[in-house]
Amino acid sequence: MPAALVWFRRDFRLSDNPALMAALERGYSPIPVYVHAPEEDAPWAPGAASQAWMQRSLAALDADLRRLGSRLLVRRGDSFSELEKLVMETGAEAVFWNRLYEPAAIARDQRVKTTLKACGLMVESFNGALLVEPWTIASGTGEPYRVFTPFWKNAARSLDLVAPQPAPRQLPPVPENLESLGIESLGLSSALVEPRREQGFWEHWQPGEAGAHGLLDAFIEGAANGYKEQRNFPDRTGTSRLSPHLHFGEISPQQIVARIRRESWPAGAAPDVEHYLGELGWREFSHHLLFHYPHTANRNLNPRFQEFRWEEIDPSRLDAWQRGRTGVPIVDAGMRELWQTGWMHNRVRMIVASYLSKNLRYHWLHGARWFWDALVDADLANNTQGWQWTAGTGADAAPYFRIFNPVVQSQRFDPQGRYLKRWLPELERMPLPALFAPWEHPELAGSLAPDYPAQPVVDLQSSRAAALSAYSNPNEQPISTG
Repeated sequence: MPAALVWFRRDFRLSDNPALMAALERGYSPIPVYVHAPEEDAPWAPGAASQAWMQRSLAALDADLRRLGSRLLVRRGDSFSELEKLVMETGAEAVFWNRLYEPAAIARDQRVKTTLKACGLMVESFNGALLVEPWTIASGTGEPYRVFTPFWKNAARSLDLVAPQPAPRQLPPVPENLESLGIESLGLSSALVEPRREQGFWEHWQPGEAGAHGLLDAFIEGAANGYKEQRNFPDRTGTSRLSPHLHFGEISPQQIVARIRRESWPAGAAPDVEHYLGELGWREFSHHLLFHYPHTANRNLNPRFQEFRWEEIDPSRLDAWQRGRTGVPIVDAGMRELWQTGWMHNRVRMIVASYLSKNLRYHWLHGARWFWDALVDADLANNTQGWQWTAGTGADAAPYFRIFNPVVQSQRFDPQGRYLKRWLPELERMPLPALFAPWEHPELAGSLAPDYPAQPVVDLQSSRAAALSAYSNPNEQPISTG
């Protein structure tokens, strides 16, 4: 039986894997391979949290392959060179992979495909990551979409067109003479240098295909009912938390849709189900935008902001934001949740992003880069769209003059302060309503929370006014942030 290389990237699963299934259906003996080449993703090489997740995800994939009689070959170096070596070592006649959609990956994959085809190999790539690939739909004028609602109305028509495929029951063995690096030799977990952080991460996550499907089952049995409203409250499990599993391809969006569609939902659950599918739609929209506007990973989509007067960075203020020491509890709780778990509730992501880009008035890229290093679900399309949306610089964005009031947001979506007290133990004794704005109750805060910042790093009211001034009067100096 002739061999085919199946090049795994961020599609670390055996079920509903089009590249793997294509190799089998065409009569090839699949040789699964992963090539570690983070420099090829520059300037957005995987951050620390992503690398740590990847190590465990690769180990889970290798274990799954071994249960079916195969194994994962791990190589390190230039992707084309390593694939070429493996073709020579195995006599492979074909190379299959599932597509990635980031600008650097697209350029690399095109070079690899062209060169391998010139060598006489069959080379094909497949859609294993999206419900609707970016080039397959367009607006009525033929242009890419820049507004979510019409995009999703069009894209949602394709939701049930492709049924997910089950995993193979067994796989041919990979020849023993083919050498493979140990996954641990890639040094991925060493990116999380703080032991307390490493321990905290894996209390919350189970990387791998089994972990993804277990989390989906738990979501459907629990938080999916009431999702539309409950998803906004960070003090409870109201979301699926599937974003890192989707990013690493441990589950496909087609599998999620199919699982949701075949569930027997109680009466009245339709709005929750459709809202959740709409959140998958935002992921699709983000990839649509990044594909058609690849510069947006580093630059504003809205040209008005090219000359916008972002504030000069104060390293102490930026560090306070990163470490959860701004003096604004909901911001600090979110940033500490991020640091300790590699994840942050979506409502809180918008709050902390608004605080950085509007109250501190720092360019959103400073936040995007920190999230990129700290998030286990650091996806370039989602990260870019999320930051540009909140900063007001992107497509279908919240207007720049929409500035989240973190105190009001906290009172509304964490009314009992459970989220704040979970991540800010130094505020545990603070009563409501002082918990939401300790600086307004200095004597109480000084007595019950002496280790928490006495004042926010910037005044919320004056910094809001400065942001509006910078946006409304581009030729004038903004008022002081205080």
